[in-house]
Amino acid sequence: MRWRGQELGVADAAALPGLERLDGLVRSVTTPEFAGVTFHEVMCKSALNHVPGASRMPFDWTVNPYRGCSHACVYCFARGTHEYLDLDGGHDFDTQVVVKINVAEVLQKELRRGSWTHAPVMLGTNTDPYQRAEGRYKLMPDIVGALAGSDTPFSILTKGTLLRRDLPLLADAAQHVRVSLAMSIAVFDDQLQKTIEPGTPTAQARLDTVRAATEAGFGVTVFLMPILPHLTDSIAALDDALRRIKESGATRVVFGSLHLRPGVKPWFMQWLGREHPELVSSYLGLYPGASVEAPKAYRTWLTRRVRPLLRVHGLDGRAENDAARGAPVSGLAARSRIIATGRAAPVSEPGPATLF
Repeated sequence: MRWRGQELGVADAAALPGLERLDGLVRSVTTPEFAGVTFHEVMCKSALNHVPGASRMPFDWTVNPYRGCSHACVYCFARGTHEYLDLDGGHDFDTQVVVKINVAEVLQKELRRGSWTHAPVMLGTNTDPYQRAEGRYKLMPDIVGALAGSDTPFSILTKGTLLRRDLPLLADAAQHVRVSLAMSIAVFDDQLQKTIEPGTPTAQARLDTVRAATEAGFGVTVFLMPILPHLTDSIAALDDALRRIKESGATRVVFGSLHLRPGVKPWFMQWLGREHPELVSSYLGLYPGASVEAPKAYRTWLTRRVRPLLRVHGLDGRAENDAARGAPVSGLAARSRIIATGRAAPVSEPGPATLF
């Protein structure tokens, strides 16, 4: 193991751009166990992140113990957040992971404040709290303990099978506060998964984790998203995914099409040109210029394709853009609402849909 440390508050001329004065930087660590990944350990000043009211999120608070993610999902919506550190949203996001090593201690202090209202807290809204680094740093058990011990309900969204390690702790916490769990599984084809989500556990490993959480007493939501145009949106692919999700014991499904935010689109298009050059022109048509979402026509078509399959497999399911209280909600807001409440808002179903 190799260590490179620096004094707090002192600029390091050898540091990567954006990390010269990273607040609270204690040391940067590399280890053969995580080849190619550098962990930047920091002492954070706050753990609870307040969500601005203008964001229209259905919750006010999040906790993110990590920045950056070794899951390396090419489409990850959080890639742009690394640019705040003057790091790129591509390779740096995958390999330069910021670890808030004192996050649980700071969280405990914040939760003890008299002004704390015990509002629901979300984990997994930015980068994954159960990414591989969690196996090394073990931050989540103390975070869970702090939330449960303060009577604060919380929700977790993850792609990480490390969740299984904490199921006994989570089950105990659920005896005192509301605990909601969700697993994200976008790609069920192993070959495609290895190229577009190279650092994630396999779909089957995640489904096994859903099964374990179900057996521990949780009603688990599976996020079948993003659904990738021309890659994972065929009837055969969707039918296989929903069949396997049903067999895992999941109670509901949230589905949605690919989003390509500005910090994500260049990285995704590079991957597409390398792995599936025949689809580049089609994606440029679906996501022209600064477009983030696929066209409404595609999203409507996708919804009409998925809903009959949900009924076939006896699954409760909603599209991510289903609106709350009649207001349009998109992307992360929709996902987070469903995790936090355990359900999607009711929607008006269209007439009988056909598979096409």
